[in-house]
Amino acid sequence: MTPHQPKRFDRQERFASLGKEGQEHLAAGKVLLVGTGALGGVLAQSMVRAGVGELVLADRDIVELSNLPRQVLFDDAHAAAGQAKVFAAEETLKRIGGPTRLTCHAVHVDGRNLAELAEGCDLILDGTDNLGTRYLINDYCVQQGIPWIYGGVVGGAGLVLPIMPGNGPCLRCVFRTPPPAGTLPTCDTAGVIMPAVGLVASMQAGLALHILSGAPLPEAALIELDAWNGECRRLVAKADPDCPCCGARIFEFWEQAQGEETLTLCGRNTVQVMRPGTPPDLDAVAAQLEQVAKRVVRAGPLLRAEVEDLVLTVFPDGRTLIEGTDDPMRAQGIFDRWIGG
Repeated sequence: MTPHQPKRFDRQERFASLGKEGQEHLAAGKVLLVGTGALGGVLAQSMVRAGVGELVLADRDIVELSNLPRQVLFDDAHAAAGQAKVFAAEETLKRIGGPTRLTCHAVHVDGRNLAELAEGCDLILDGTDNLGTRYLINDYCVQQGIPWIYGGVVGGAGLVLPIMPGNGPCLRCVFRTPPPAGTLPTCDTAGVIMPAVGLVASMQAGLALHILSGAPLPEAALIELDAWNGECRRLVAKADPDCPCCGARIFEFWEQAQGEETLTLCGRNTVQVMRPGTPPDLDAVAAQLEQVAKRVVRAGPLLRAEVEDLVLTVFPDGRTLIEGTDDPMRAQGIFDRWIGG
């Protein structure tokens, strides 16, 4: 709390479960937020307005017009300029004021930079839009003993799972392996509404303040929230002694991520994206792309599609050429949205 704003957090401190001591814990806390879009926007505002000491923001994407109905940190001007989300977020968050220190990185979070981004952090918040990054975060947090909070939303509903390494389940205890790419609905295929985003992110934020305040969490649970139908379910989740991650301490997603590679092909206005792990189901990917692509063609073992102003060529091992851009972050975003998300 800054000396000239002694009443800024008065109402929070009056909340008995937090109190003055809890507020002091928040002021000393450091949080990494991966993703500043839909969930990330609500989470970032919540952390700044609550007075968390330092907030590290990481996002590789740019603001687009279609973001505005659900991504609360951005406006028309950000979209028109194609501004990097993380810097547009910083601009908006600074207007809130308060003591929170902001550190912003316009990067794709992967196995080569996650440890550096998370250095000194007390908590990691999931504002991402793809499963690969979530399993990577889970591996890293279990290794390092850092709490993190999973959140996912599609359509009108979503899930939240707080993960306290050594004291309850990790992500892989509940969802052992990610499903093949292209088999789950995403915001791009099934849509999403702002109330669902706000509901899921607010639950994540509440749990984040609880953890940062130093108060013990109740029994771990997977929380299902449905904003469209007005439903909430709390499913008790327990650590699985046979979990390959927190049980056997095999961190395959972390190890695989060290081999991720994005390569801009010189002189071709093309970016090659490669991700380790299970190859995508090309039939499922093709079915998703047919909803938005101008053209989808199976050329022998390859899948080709025209999406936006880009041409995607997907190989059987998941390696993808994205023609029409030399921007690695845009290419990674397209890849995660349609191929590896």
